[in-house]
Amino acid sequence: MDLRDAQWSILEPFFTPKPKLEKRGRPPQDARAVLNGVLWVLRTGAPWQDLPKRYPPYQTCHRWFQQWQQDGTLVEVLRALVADLRDRGKVDLRESFIDGSFAGAKKGALELVKRSAEKGPRSWQLQTAMVFLSESAWPALLPTKPSS
Repeated sequence: MDLRDAQWSILEPFFTPKPKLEKRGRPPQDARAVLNGVLWVLRTGAPWQDLPKRYPPYQTCHRWFQQWQQDGTLVEVLRALVADLRDRGKVDLRESFIDGSFAGAKKGALELVKRSAEKGPRSWQLQTAMVFLSESAWPALLPTKPSS
């Protein structure tokens, strides 16, 4: 599931590349394609090497992901998505969870729960924020090298 045009128009300002002073080096990649590749890895939890061929090389996606993590771009995006959800009333920041413990449901409780198709679609902002907040993304979001 790649970003649609409307979604990219909201996120694009966060991923505008800085102009290069030198003409040497790697040719520039499309930030949207790289972001789609990064989101695919974070969403699936797959290794970078398993990135499908429709995305830029996994080395490029990983390098850009590290750069975005180190310069705070991903934190800015996450804050913007949560602020947008809050402004539209789709998330209540007063509700939070301290740990991952849960209570098991009693027999027959599943019949009372709406089926997933009946719940309706979730917003793409929430889905993207959940990718960044999922446990499988935590190791990738931790700094790879200490800042000097």
